[in-house]
Amino acid sequence: MKKSITIYVNATSHEWTEKEISYSEVVTLGFPDYPQHPEIIYTVKYKRGHGNKPEGTLLKDHSVKVKEGMNFHVRNTGQS
Repeated sequence: MKKSITIYVNATSHEWTEKEISYSEVVTLGFPDYPQHPEIIYTVKYKRGHGNKPEGTLLKDHSVKVKEGMNFHVRNTGQS
């Protein structure tokens, strides 16, 4: 059984069992209708990440290693 950790997306806690999380997975946790509207562009920033890159921006089609208590802030950039 995989160990779950708690991550936060827009201040809401989520249990996560994978070692990494992708842009689309983070956005879907923050905006559950994202899969129906992939044309909407979001900015994903994170804090409390791993070692040499504890903060940054997660880009579309990329993923990042997760750790306990990691914070993600997802917002609609207003572009399509």
